[in-house]
Amino acid sequence: MREHISFPLCARTLGTYGGWEGVRRELSRLGCQGLEGIWAGEDFPGGLPAGLVTGYHLTFFSDWLDLYREDRAALEEKFGTVDNVRRFYGGADRETLLALYRADLERAAALGPDYVVFHVSDVSVEESYTYRWRHSHREVLDAAAEMVNTLLDGRDWPFTFLLENQWWPGFTFTNPALTGRLLERVHYGRKGILLDTGHLMNTNPALRTQAEGVAYIRKMLERHGSLTKMVRGVHLHQSLSGAYVERSTGALPPDLPEDPIEQYSLNYGHILRIDQHRPWTDRAILGALEALDPAYLTHEVLDGDPAVQCALLHGGAVS
Repeated sequence: MREHISFPLCARTLGTYGGWEGVRRELSRLGCQGLEGIWAGEDFPGGLPAGLVTGYHLTFFSDWLDLYREDRAALEEKFGTVDNVRRFYGGADRETLLALYRADLERAAALGPDYVVFHVSDVSVEESYTYRWRHSHREVLDAAAEMVNTLLDGRDWPFTFLLENQWWPGFTFTNPALTGRLLERVHYGRKGILLDTGHLMNTNPALRTQAEGVAYIRKMLERHGSLTKMVRGVHLHQSLSGAYVERSTGALPPDLPEDPIEQYSLNYGHILRIDQHRPWTDRAILGALEALDPAYLTHEVLDGDPAVQCALLHGGAVS
């Protein structure tokens, strides 16, 4: 199993490590072998060592389905005007979205990673607060598969394509029939699942402890049976945000700005309170990982020191 840390490929992130040698030192400290990179909206920092980025997380819009469908009424309901749609997405049609992904796939291919990761979900600002969904899981899955086929068909891309679960409408890894439907509809031969443990926990707001989280993850693995063989990678972190979800969803906040761009800025903090990205400290998660035996594992820790979680995996070797 190859271990990574999640890494926005930008000058600001690189500067926090003091350059690429600092990144290598941090990887050594953590017992990791490489980076799962993600484009940060700017040119990659110079001097990026070859082979350091062995995983790549594709760019994404959390709210994309209405743009892909070119549903003008839905877009104007959410953004007010077509100009606001263009401000947010860079355009107002399906090709805008496809062009964004094509460019990022080319960036990924140039780096030569073993795999890329693709989110399969759709959620608007309003839905993230109300938890009342505009689109069904099946609608999102089918449109995502169609878009992936449009992007990947007819070319021999040099990586495995992994589909990541979320807790919004789309791929949640809670329904084996829908998981199988998604995998069947994606044509690309070198495909698989990127199982995000924190996202899976977010599908069950009743969870209150890591032990309950592990039990729930194992329940979903058992439910999926032979489909678990398609799990090639894991984003490892834990999220116990159920109490926040129960008190902070169901209605729009009274201070939500009118400007749709400002809404997304405010919404980001709300999402981070749901999707906590904290390190695991309960060793029970190791049994679930052993059952999966993924080829790739990314320590996707945003709140806390990833060394805590790395030490858990390495038997306390990381200080």
